[in-house]
Amino acid sequence: MKIRFLLFFFSGLVVSLSTMPSMSAQDAPDPPEIYVPKTAERAEWDKLLARGIEKIAFVKRLTYDSNHYYTEYLNSNWRPKGNICVLSLKTGRVDELAPSLTGGVFGAFDISFDAKRIVFAYKAAKNIGYRLYEVNVDGTNLRQITFSPADEEEIVKKYRIAGYHHGTEDLDPCYLPDGGIAFISTRCHFGILCDGPDIFTTTVLYRMDADGKNMRRLTNSALSESSPVVLSDGRILYTRWEYVDKGAVAVKCLWAMNPDGTNSVEIYGNDVAFPTTMIFGRPIPDSPNEYVFTGTPHYPQNCVGTIVRINTTKDVRTRAPMTYMTPYTDVRDEGGFHFLRNPKRPSSGWYRDKGGHGPLFRESYPLSRSEFLVSHKPAGAPWNSPRGYHLYLLRQGGTVAPIYSSKKISSFRPIPLVARKRPPIIPERANEELAAKNLAECIVTNVYAGMPGITPGTVKYLRVLEQVPRPWAARRRYGGDEFDQQHAVVSKATHLGLKIQHGIVTVEADGSARFLVPAKRNIFLQALDAKHRAIQTERTYVNYMPGETRSCVGCHEATSQAPASAGTITPLAMKRPAELPYPQPGEKTAARTLSYARDVQPVLNAHCVSCHKGPKPAGGLNLNGNLTNLFNESYENLVHNRRLIGPIIGENHPKPGNVHYLPAKSLGSYTSVLIAMFSPDMKLANSAAQTRAEQLAKIHDKIKLKPEELLKVSNWVDTNAQYHGSYYGARALRWKARADFRAEYDVADAISPTVPVPPSERK
Repeated sequence: MKIRFLLFFFSGLVVSLSTMPSMSAQDAPDPPEIYVPKTAERAEWDKLLARGIEKIAFVKRLTYDSNHYYTEYLNSNWRPKGNICVLSLKTGRVDELAPSLTGGVFGAFDISFDAKRIVFAYKAAKNIGYRLYEVNVDGTNLRQITFSPADEEEIVKKYRIAGYHHGTEDLDPCYLPDGGIAFISTRCHFGILCDGPDIFTTTVLYRMDADGKNMRRLTNSALSESSPVVLSDGRILYTRWEYVDKGAVAVKCLWAMNPDGTNSVEIYGNDVAFPTTMIFGRPIPDSPNEYVFTGTPHYPQNCVGTIVRINTTKDVRTRAPMTYMTPYTDVRDEGGFHFLRNPKRPSSGWYRDKGGHGPLFRESYPLSRSEFLVSHKPAGAPWNSPRGYHLYLLRQGGTVAPIYSSKKISSFRPIPLVARKRPPIIPERANEELAAKNLAECIVTNVYAGMPGITPGTVKYLRVLEQVPRPWAARRRYGGDEFDQQHAVVSKATHLGLKIQHGIVTVEADGSARFLVPAKRNIFLQALDAKHRAIQTERTYVNYMPGETRSCVGCHEATSQAPASAGTITPLAMKRPAELPYPQPGEKTAARTLSYARDVQPVLNAHCVSCHKGPKPAGGLNLNGNLTNLFNESYENLVHNRRLIGPIIGENHPKPGNVHYLPAKSLGSYTSVLIAMFSPDMKLANSAAQTRAEQLAKIHDKIKLKPEELLKVSNWVDTNAQYHGSYYGARALRWKARADFRAEYDVADAISPTVPVPPSERK
């Protein structure tokens, strides 16, 4: 046995010498640990052995201690130690699978379907990003799969801020049924929207071949994605953080997609405020429509919290699908944790503890719908205790039984080292002609499904909108353009991410529509009436892939609802080719940026400023276009006057709020006194607001807006009152002499990953 181990160790070392860091004498790995289980642990081992689980793979690592759930790779203290380990429940032996990797930190891993290989993330040094490696489960053939891009040093030099190297991170790998590997990465070079200093980077989903070749991005999300795993049907389950007119920290929920990035769909949580973070999702074996996840705060922690099982046959817009496996731990506010005063008595009441001294959990692996392998910190130590997390078996109701612990280090991510059935390979079905044009096709069979109270025939158009990620290129090295956590300010007290518009498409008499949208973009829609006023807004987005075709039933239908089945009446839109979005009345192009100074202020100048100006403006409302530090006077006055323009979603106000489902006509023109006073055909649901609109209409009866002028204003209200049309261009008045001061860019420039040349300097 000793000879076999020496041969195994020597072969692993030789393989690694060419690509791995050199190892000094003091770095030499310790001999294999022989863990002697306590009586209670031995009893649990025997139960696991009886289930056919002989070995458990896990990560040894000193606990991360960064300040947000998604910043573990950014600002955790540098605590190198640990390895990817395998515990034998027969012998107690704990083998390190990559003993030649020393002096670094090990991240998440996944086990191949035949249980012969493990892919994992490893950070070799403080100022080097995580890279992906693979090793056989016997420790042989250790190899690096992802590497720094050729321009890594240039990226680091160009974007380095606050001591972080700001290069490339590859994390959270998982094996795909076709032999490829999915993972998350910062290679997209996007910044987190609610990060004023712009030091927090976005991770989105990628995939590659087993050897690291043919790497491609699967999503375009403006905010971080994480923890991908493969479902039994071959799709990828993952956590997606997003906010489109929603609270900035409230929606990190479960989604699924095909391994080629198509067919992305919400699984659970897009309308649920707490827990604010739903991460490490996994399917429950032999229990269709059930999943488990870790519910955590947004901050200050590293994905630790409570374990929750969900049943998606229940109303996914509510908390009804959730059953807490750890009912004594919860996330009821931001930030920090809530614990029962007496875990055995639900009536004992809850207390909030930002320090997380109560019982906390990280990853869980479901053995059944009521038993889970977990990483767990018992009550006592704080959430970031370096050696506080160990392996346990969790049972429904919250009881835990110990499996393995170490006084030297924490243990995370327990997964049985057992072969599993390889899921089916989902074939790629891209329309090559559309893919070549970077387009996707969208089919809506009946827009009225999911919009009760809206009379069929009311919706005439769909407006195609996009949330644009903020590229690192928009990062300022100068100060003054930040506001309300926006590094490059877009709006005041409304949304944080840039919106652009791609035009409108026709809705047929039966509520159907068939149209094309840009691929690799974050597309969302608005249902419009005959005068292009928003009846309903899709407060989430779809990442369409090139050549993808997708169908939906209606507006905000439940995820369990399927497209119309074959054999029913063919929707009218399917009797014609898919159309490209086209311009709204009075607009020269379909695709356009949304700029208050360009769109709305000229309307105010023509009809309103003559009375609404000066030290004593009519009605106390000044609507002149004089520049303020970051906006202008009329804009700042209007966005603060919610009684006039209607309810506006503030994504930072409150951060965990504004996520619940809103029925049609809850936002935008149909709540706006400003729009109603110039729209006699439109009635507001709020009687007081309608009365005020009628009074103001009489006062302003001599003002006649052209339809295209009113559309400019209603379009602004309907898209949540954005001011700037791009992330680029200096904002603050101190930069007024710059060529790019409040420059108006077109769509191509607004979405550019590089800084556009200011229009004034173009030849």
